[in-house]
Amino acid sequence: MNSNPSLHDLHILHRVATTLSFRKAALQLQQTPSAVSHAITRLEQQLQVRLFNRTTRSVRPTPAAEQLLQRLAPAFAEIDAALQQLQDSQGELRGRLRINLPRPAAHLLLAPRMAEWHARHPEVELELAINDALVDIVREGFDAGIRFGESLQQGMVATRVGAPVQFVVCAAPAYLAQHGTPQHPAELLQHACLQLRFPSGAYYQWELQREQEKMQLACQGPLASDDLEVLLQGTLSGMGLCYHYQAMVAPYVERGELVYLLQDWWPPAEHFYLYHPGRRLRPALLQALVDFLRSPR
Repeated sequence: MNSNPSLHDLHILHRVATTLSFRKAALQLQQTPSAVSHAITRLEQQLQVRLFNRTTRSVRPTPAAEQLLQRLAPAFAEIDAALQQLQDSQGELRGRLRINLPRPAAHLLLAPRMAEWHARHPEVELELAINDALVDIVREGFDAGIRFGESLQQGMVATRVGAPVQFVVCAAPAYLAQHGTPQHPAELLQHACLQLRFPSGAYYQWELQREQEKMQLACQGPLASDDLEVLLQGTLSGMGLCYHYQAMVAPYVERGELVYLLQDWWPPAEHFYLYHPGRRLRPALLQALVDFLRSPR
């Protein structure tokens, strides 16, 4: 190694690895793609190791770069937090807040309140990365993530946010008129049940509970999707039963387009959690979002 790499160049390395694009990294850093490319070349010369495998269509970190970035990610998080804290201490909150969350959390927690958030903090840029797959928020450069409690990364500080989330079983009246109404969870195995598919390819098993009796059913049916809106439309059209978020189906139940089923067997309500690395206190921007999501609508 000819000399120690600069923090500036290491930051560019981190941004290119996060975006997997020299152009996107340049836009975020407000530099030219040429300057970003030169910085990476300079790093490779100093470290005497190749950092990216580049083609005309893709940019991927090499194993050596992956190993380096794993060590650097916590340090960059600390630097970002320190800089953000300095900005926050100067008065009105400003800056960018990057949150990774699944689609249900986006639709139930944030989408209905984005205008309210912007009115409170007009100088804050809220960047929402909607991703149903589990993501390493430290490695990917996010300030925080939102997930159900059982999906949280280890070593994170988690805070419960939003109202309780209830899962329900429902169907269209037309389907029930033709196929009958199940009276016990075991009968679901004889019905057409629309399936939620995870990004991993696995299917969600319907979880039902009455007092201490718990059931987890691998239901099957004519439609599977990773999009809850698609499953909702399929249920409305009479294709089958659906296991869904009550907050998303309630308007259709009120209008008589859907009917709740097996209400004595609905599982206990769950909560979303906002989580972030636990080695430091929350910066003011993140604390503001936690306070906002915990406040009544």
